[in-house]
Amino acid sequence: MKKQHVTIISPATANANNGNWQTASRWAAFLSSGYEVRVLEDWDGHPCNLMIALHARRSASSITRFSHAFPDRPLLVVLTGTDLYRDIVADEQARQSLRLASKLVVLQEAGLDQLDDRSREKACVIYQSAPPGGVAHEKKDKQSFDVIMIGHLRAEKDPLVFMQAAAHITHVEAERLRMIHVGGALDAELREQALATQSRHPHYRWLGNLPHAETLERLAASDIMVIASRMEGGANVIIEAVNCGVPVLASDIAGNRGMLGDDYAGYFAVGDSIALAALINRASHDAAFRRTLQEQCARRRPLFQPAREQKAVLQVVRELLLNVHTNAPELDTSTRPPCSR
Repeated sequence: MKKQHVTIISPATANANNGNWQTASRWAAFLSSGYEVRVLEDWDGHPCNLMIALHARRSASSITRFSHAFPDRPLLVVLTGTDLYRDIVADEQARQSLRLASKLVVLQEAGLDQLDDRSREKACVIYQSAPPGGVAHEKKDKQSFDVIMIGHLRAEKDPLVFMQAAAHITHVEAERLRMIHVGGALDAELREQALATQSRHPHYRWLGNLPHAETLERLAASDIMVIASRMEGGANVIIEAVNCGVPVLASDIAGNRGMLGDDYAGYFAVGDSIALAALINRASHDAAFRRTLQEQCARRRPLFQPAREQKAVLQVVRELLLNVHTNAPELDTSTRPPCSR
């Protein structure tokens, strides 16, 4: 029996090393045993039984062209943070993608609140996952307290709040704290500010973009992780931190609450560098506070397991393909290029 063909559209490539690419790559792996899967930045026009498109706005061209070419074939649209918390309000192309989708996926439960009734009816929640990491333990003989932020230098990630928090760390604390920032410079001005912060405050180090494996090693070796984003659809970096036992300090936004829970003790107000610095200081001194954060993160860990995500992805794909119109024409793959990941 021939395998059915699935095309995944991801506006990010492996070189981008971001959440969209990680999702596309992981879902391709989940589906590869039962389907022929290709991952593309932009649809090339070759037929497939199902399209999965990440990002309603940035993949809008592929979504529209596929929908027009194959109106009876299913189209699954995965909504990112910028989709949910900006684009579907302000951008007609993003709204059109929602209308054309057979099914919508949000990556944490709070994402459903951003959808209108019609979109919510065809939406489901699929939490993303990461392989289990080594669980962090108290490091009594460690000389430094390592705080890591992972995210490219762009406005949505609000890297400035992490840099500014470095300026609020007292001289005494700075001798022990190490604030490590991993992420490529997608904004020239933010790059200059990172370099200036590093020069003024030696306890802050910007390492630039690193390979994913090296980034995970640095995360697992850290004492706490900061996510300061102004918008998130369901941050992979939270999942990676939770799965290796590193507690999180997070900006108080819907996307982070959807991942960590409303009662999580590690939130700070968006853009509030003083509040972030105070939380970093507390976490570095208060072992009971760190344990509370670790215990709360551990309770969320079952949501972020690969087997759970794979089961959900396969279920959605199967249901969509089962509902394809029975009179749809046979898929011609005679000119189809080799599958790629």
